[in-house]
Amino acid sequence: MLKDKVYIVTGGSRGFGLAIAESLIQRGARVGLIGRNAEHLQRAVTTLGQNHAFAVTMDVTRCEDVSTGFAAIKEHYRRLDGLINNAGLARPAKIGEMRMDEVALQLNTNIMATMFACQAVVPLLLDSDNPRIVNISSASAAHHDEMSHLSVYAASKAAVERYSRELRRELQEDGIGVTILRPGGAITDFAADWDPERLKSALTSWKQLGSYMDTGMEPSHVGDAVAFCLGTPPGVSVDLLEIRPNKRVEILG
Repeated sequence: MLKDKVYIVTGGSRGFGLAIAESLIQRGARVGLIGRNAEHLQRAVTTLGQNHAFAVTMDVTRCEDVSTGFAAIKEHYRRLDGLINNAGLARPAKIGEMRMDEVALQLNTNIMATMFACQAVVPLLLDSDNPRIVNISSASAAHHDEMSHLSVYAASKAAVERYSRELRRELQEDGIGVTILRPGGAITDFAADWDPERLKSALTSWKQLGSYMDTGMEPSHVGDAVAFCLGTPPGVSVDLLEIRPNKRVEILG
């Protein structure tokens, strides 16, 4: 179902984004990767193969850049079949200690950029025979035990879900399927740029929720879940898919 299709993946150079791109390419699709870091994007294109991946460096929080970048991907491939809104970030902090610049960064990246991307992509999808939008949420939007001190991140992902439900309704007339994908935790570099002391505080608080955690999920599992959602036939769409690790282990330390 995905052979020769073209999909845009935001935040596509690392983590879930790169795993999603790999999964789609394995099924015969081609991808347009969006990200802020040109070096990371070029590395991803080299890994995926230049015949299968094309990259545009841009800031997804800038509406004009999003429209221009998406149009460049469609022009490059001469078609576009879907968008995976994967770009997102978090900054852990207790509610009473939040920095407002970090709050704005999370809201702009996680929800505003999703809105910009959806608005920009719709007119580019109208000539596809099976157009799709997949908005990546987070299990933290629905489960209190995912991670502590991520209230703004969780709230922004809950906003993504509510926005996506309205979008689904509006785009039915155009035949565009809209899916919410809600992944749980997996080992990625998502927390690589977090403040070490804040991360330590969040982990300490998280352990107080219980002595066990769930593990066992890889980024590739999220990639395969996205491919499944994109592969449903026209007229059918996955409304909400949650995928979480299911191996219970004791938290040490």
